[in-house]
Amino acid sequence: MKTENTDFIIGRHPAVMALKADQEINKVFVQAGLKADAIAEIIKLAKQKRLVVSTVPKTKLDQLTDHQNHQGVALAVAAYQYADLDDLFANAAQKHEDPFFLILDELEDPHNLGSIIRTADAAGVHGIIIPRRRAVGLTSVVAKTSTGALEHVPVARVTNLVQTAKELKDRGVWLFGTDMKGRDYRTWDAHGAVALVIGNEGKGISPLLKKSCDEMLTIPMIGHVQSLNASVAASLLIYQGFNSRHPL
Repeated sequence: MKTENTDFIIGRHPAVMALKADQEINKVFVQAGLKADAIAEIIKLAKQKRLVVSTVPKTKLDQLTDHQNHQGVALAVAAYQYADLDDLFANAAQKHEDPFFLILDELEDPHNLGSIIRTADAAGVHGIIIPRRRAVGLTSVVAKTSTGALEHVPVARVTNLVQTAKELKDRGVWLFGTDMKGRDYRTWDAHGAVALVIGNEGKGISPLLKKSCDEMLTIPMIGHVQSLNASVAASLLIYQGFNSRHPL
């Protein structure tokens, strides 16, 4: 596992999920005067882990979290942990399932990444691959938007997505990209080892990575707006993968 810079986990549900998981936590900050059950549970979990719990005024929490919606709690974490590619394969093997991965090509919006992680967890995706440069990483906003799913979906951060795509193909994974021109996603059969490639919010999939894909999928649209938000498009495709892998 690889680690990145210090950050905060904010929000009550993400905090509870982090405290119940293996996330390394340095300190717990709780807003003074709050009596909610969720806050009491956070304090109880923190004390069970023998963590330092600091009761601070709201202004202090606002400052620590850059005025985000912290809901009265913030966990100072040493780092968000990034997985290795082998960790993603091991996650699938542990569940006795063929790998189902996501490759996110230079996604920039942390809310989109958090939402995709949340959907990925719900649909049983075994791991997500993101690039090290020109893309959002794992931040407190991503963690909060994922509502705790980040603790359950391994995320690998790689230097070169094209090289990683080649490695995946060498290990028997089929790559499916998304494009305006492609096969209707509703006919996609995601049986076997597959990776779904989601492009940047504005530019889509980079040309070199697109060439690495075995097939392109498209989402048909009949309205005036011919594009979808990245997290919405990803959710549709992820659940088509789920539908084909877990038919009624």
